[in-house]
Amino acid sequence: MPQLVFIHGPGAGACADAYHYQLRHFPGSLAPTLPGHLSGAPCQSVERYAEWVRGWLWAQGHTRDLVLVGYTLGACIALQYGLDYADEVMGLVLMTVAMRSKQRSAEVLGMRLRAAEDPAGYAEWWAFQQSAMAFVEPSLKQRLMERHRQVGPISQYNDLVTIDRFDVQERIGSLRPKLMLIRGVDDPGKPPEYEKEIHEAVPGSRYIKLERAGHFPMAERPDDVNRAIQDLLDSL
Repeated sequence: MPQLVFIHGPGAGACADAYHYQLRHFPGSLAPTLPGHLSGAPCQSVERYAEWVRGWLWAQGHTRDLVLVGYTLGACIALQYGLDYADEVMGLVLMTVAMRSKQRSAEVLGMRLRAAEDPAGYAEWWAFQQSAMAFVEPSLKQRLMERHRQVGPISQYNDLVTIDRFDVQERIGSLRPKLMLIRGVDDPGKPPEYEKEIHEAVPGSRYIKLERAGHFPMAERPDDVNRAIQDLLDSL
């Protein structure tokens, strides 16, 4: 029987709270909190995070039949895991992800650094996080913003740098687990359509676009994301 594992991203998603709707919908699913998020030291690469997740799962006896669901950093980790340990992974559901280094402006990173240095910078960063969650239901948004406060801008900065170093484009054609990609088309950051690049490189993959969803499809359009996950599970 497949074991669902939800892997979070930076900032407000830096804990299982980001998958509130999915954990409630899929009993028995798992959602680790990565090191360096709320506690501990962060890993220095996506590869190291994938090894940490694998160790966390193996310690609980989950060594095969995995279905990994991730967004941003979590999607990179899930993709790395699926490439490195294909015999353990049945399927992947990836959101807000690229298979190569993202073309991120220096200002995006600079905002996080300024937020750690002075109150004005912090207010700018906080307002940006608020606007990025425009499609999230208010009570969950409040909860996730509290996670933003707890995790802080430097953790988010470290995660973005780690994401930008991730590049598996030379290996992507060898991906074996079933793959579903989800993109929120109304992401306020308007990133390039990185997910389409992966879809075109992986035969048999599925690609879903969701309106009124941006950076956090699982929290913004939970019913649609849950349905997509179930569709993948049913196909295994």
